Amino acid sequence: MSDYCSSRPAFSDRREAGRALANALLAQAHEAPVVLALPRGGVPVAYEVALALQAPLDLLLVRKIGAPGHEEFAIGAVADGVQPHWIVDQTMLEHFHVPAGWFELQKDQQLKEIERRRAIYCGDHRPLQVEGREVIVVDDGVATGNTAQVALMAVAQARPRRISFAVPVGSHEAIKKLEPWVDALVCLVTPKPFRAVGLHYEHFDQTHDEEVIALLAAARRRFSA
Repeated sequence: MSDYCSSRPAFSDRREAGRALANALLAQAHEAPVVLALPRGGVPVAYEVALALQAPLDLLLVRKIGAPGHEEFAIGAVADGVQPHWIVDQTMLEHFHVPAGWFELQKDQQLKEIERRRAIYCGDHRPLQVEGREVIVVDDGVATGNTAQVALMAVAQARPRRISFAVPVGSHEAIKKLEPWVDALVCLVTPKPFRAVGLHYEHFDQTHDEEVIALLAAARRRFSA
């Protein structure tokens, strides 16, 4: 991880960033890893990582649950997997006076949305089994680290052997927040000032569903679990 102060973007696009991230990961020892991408922007990055590590690629779909009337304030989240996992902040449930049964209802709704999105991206392919395996979670960048933290907490509940988080660019604050949740963390640059992930790419267009679907299909053709 290095500070980055240049006015020029660090990366051309997500695919180039993924190749740079892959080079850094290749310097480490990995044992039959599984690469999980945070969609949608994390998928092109993760594809290059999976290609270099000759590892299977899957999605890590995460949905936050906001407090009633304060949806921007996450009090829980759900993530998909062979067995979906969820987390909830009991203290915040009490703070917001959440009624009985409300969280269960929200959890079920978000799990249905995750299933809907997985069907769009992956068809009838089931989530990869990660229990007892090395997992590398990849995104295209982290500003606050909130979504990544939820994702990593959910992955940990699936009992992998080892968890790594790999990202081309991130803020100092986000990286510090995420380090306690992983066995290893790779962030290529931590720009000063940070401001926003997209400012550190020359091309940061929205990643469309079609690209996500195509890259996942290409990865499945190359590598299986």
